[in-house]
Amino acid sequence: MTNDNLPDFVQFLLDAEAYPHPVSEIKLVQTHISYVLLAGDFVYKMKKPVDFGFLDFTTLEKRKHFCEQELILNRRLCPSLYLGLVSINRQGEGFTLDGPGDAVEYGIKMRRMSEDRMMANVIAAGELDKKMLDGIVDLLVPFYRQANGGDEIKEFGTARAVSVNVLENFAQTESFIGCEALSRKQFERIGDYARAFLGRNDLFNGRIAAGRIRDCHGDLYSANICLADQIYIYDCIEFNQRFRYCDVASDVAFLAMDLDYHGLDGLSTYFIDRFKVASGDDDLTEMLDFYKCYRAYVRGKIGLFTAHAPEVDDNTKKSCLEQARKYFELAEKYASCK
Repeated sequence: MTNDNLPDFVQFLLDAEAYPHPVSEIKLVQTHISYVLLAGDFVYKMKKPVDFGFLDFTTLEKRKHFCEQELILNRRLCPSLYLGLVSINRQGEGFTLDGPGDAVEYGIKMRRMSEDRMMANVIAAGELDKKMLDGIVDLLVPFYRQANGGDEIKEFGTARAVSVNVLENFAQTESFIGCEALSRKQFERIGDYARAFLGRNDLFNGRIAAGRIRDCHGDLYSANICLADQIYIYDCIEFNQRFRYCDVASDVAFLAMDLDYHGLDGLSTYFIDRFKVASGDDDLTEMLDFYKCYRAYVRGKIGLFTAHAPEVDDNTKKSCLEQARKYFELAEKYASCK
């Protein structure tokens, strides 16, 4: 990818002189919705002007609003990590970071964490252990207990509300059927399983009655966890309440699915068992495969979206398609469980 494929303000941020602090090297990481710049001891994250239906960042005002929401919501679990809102301002023919001039873009500034302690890298190094999962559980259980679970939020635990999220995935991926990542057979098998499970209103109503629907994290997997001097769980869903207002089972199923994805089935089972004991949520198991399937399909969908974004390079496209293929295979596996 060349700089010409990037917005002007991102090209500006690729220059070390743009920053008010020492920067020896800058790394740009792209997702389907963000530009993330690793610059010295800090991280700067800007939202792409995209509209996927489930999120809308198409105006500067909306991007600023959701940056502000990102700060508020993520400070629930790791307040020391999220430093504040930043602006990129127009100055003459160029830009400034938090300087004079009209704001042309907004982002958030974060303290940079040690990359080798990111959970995904800990997993890749074969170093993840039960003690680390214990620490995650010990952080999550009080977080969920304290999270809002009022009447408005409870409504998001009904089968009808959950079906909006689940069925939306199939609508948004149908055009990709036949690509190297998703077959017609997989699409239909996973869809049939999800629709059948959504018909079990008694299970969903039972979770509501037990008070298990909360204002959760919404994106709880290894890419958003750092196992450093303390455990940081960051980058929650800020752009759509219906992804964050969910059954606690859906939240922890995401991390359990992620461990399965990395071939750590034993640790996945340990994590869920440990969480059930610590939280007293014995009924979580009934929902687990359904929510694992849902989460795996979401990750597959995001892989497809990223691979087909015009600004990504060929290597990123290839990698994302391979990841999507593995996620859809995993979703099909959960859909086949009896």
